[in-house]
Amino acid sequence: MAGTLAGYDPFDALGTVLGVYLALAALATLVGRPWQYTGGAGVMVIQIIGCVLTFLVGAALLTLVYRIEQ
Repeated sequence: MAGTLAGYDPFDALGTVLGVYLALAALATLVGRPWQYTGGAGVMVIQIIGCVLTFLVGAALLTLVYRIEQ
């Protein structure tokens, strides 16, 4: 196993996995529409903004990981 991963930085793998997880979790939350069970439009707006920001953080992390590699 150590021979297979020789030459790779563990933080690259960690950043990739975390970025993909954040992006997929944000998309799954948007598809699941949790705001349909809340009581107001204000809560709905905050949840949508939170999902979009979570997706942007995941995408930024992936961009950061792959931009540094080049």
